[in-house]
Amino acid sequence: MHETTMLLIEVGALLFALSMLARVARRIGLSPIPLYLLTGLAFGHGGILPLDASEEFFEVGAEIGVILLLAMLGLEYTASELITGIRRSARSGVIDALFNAVPGAAFALLLGWGPVAAVALAGVTWISSSGVIAKLLNDLGRLGNRETPVIISILVIEDLAMAFYLPVLSTLVIGAGLVEGAFTLVIAVVAVLVILFLALRHGRTISRLFSPKDAESLLLGVLGLTMLVAGVADSVNVSAAVGAFLVGIAISGQVAHQATELLSPLRDLFAAAFFVFFGLATDPADVGPVLLPALALVIVTAAAKVGTGYLAAKRAGIGVPGRWRTGFSLTPRGEFSIVIASLAVGAGVEPRLAPLATAYVLITVVVGPLLARIPDSDRFKAAVRRRTGPTVRAQPGTVGATGR
Repeated sequence: MHETTMLLIEVGALLFALSMLARVARRIGLSPIPLYLLTGLAFGHGGILPLDASEEFFEVGAEIGVILLLAMLGLEYTASELITGIRRSARSGVIDALFNAVPGAAFALLLGWGPVAAVALAGVTWISSSGVIAKLLNDLGRLGNRETPVIISILVIEDLAMAFYLPVLSTLVIGAGLVEGAFTLVIAVVAVLVILFLALRHGRTISRLFSPKDAESLLLGVLGLTMLVAGVADSVNVSAAVGAFLVGIAISGQVAHQATELLSPLRDLFAAAFFVFFGLATDPADVGPVLLPALALVIVTAAAKVGTGYLAAKRAGIGVPGRWRTGFSLTPRGEFSIVIASLAVGAGVEPRLAPLATAYVLITVVVGPLLARIPDSDRFKAAVRRRTGPTVRAQPGTVGATGR
């Protein structure tokens, strides 16, 4: 059979299957990410039915998926919102990094993977999944809760930290020398600061390049600029994902809102391709040996995330139930963890990092939404009341309120 014909058959069948899996995931209240990863494992190297003709297609789609994930994340925030979020939650962000990055780094060193893999695994365990958590808060009806701004602030700080972390990791994984590595890092940091400055001072001017009233022109323009900047960033050894993220930040106002609506279907398509390709590139036989280590890592880092959220909400004056909701809501990891692992494994750092990250994300994405529901259970509420004693019911919107 002709190679193009096989490509169309494999891609079409896989996309149709992903559609059905996404529908099932929504009905049972889970993110479709673990099902996408499992699909990739099933049809990749060592899977039940390897799909050879479409692998290159999904590899390219995965690259576009990462770029769109980060660009869309940048579109969610303006530069001023990022800076305000950092000022309000800087201490919580530092605690978050220490509590959740250190266990990952220590785990890699205990396994004898070396310092570069330790930096990569630190990022895998540190960053919560903004996409999964945002959907979780919406599904649980918590978008209006008083603890939600605390959750969002922590996620914003993590997202911004990625703009500095990814260039550092990129420098380490390519094995650059001290001078070359320092030069690459300086370029990355300067690029981040320059784009943030331009976004703050001239965001409206950049946005005027596009017209929110012309959907076709807006879609082509924003997508083209994002991929152009991502490519230029990658050519100077700065992460393409960072370039895409900063383009999103630089675009603001009605243009950003309209671009988000237009790009969302493309993001969903290529993000699915990204997760599938990560599974395709991972041999299922490699996942079994790291399943128990991944589970142990989940237990440690889930407890660390709960502690991070609890302390952050306490500092914000949120009641005890809201503190627990904050902590449990932050446990899922997702897109960033896979991006970090794929970057490291693609550079030949530690091959076992890919199956470990796959198992780790699978567990947290499945268990995270279940943990987030715990504070709403009658048994948990009764346990909190026993520990805290009778509380004075605060007026809605006041610091002492324990409800929404």
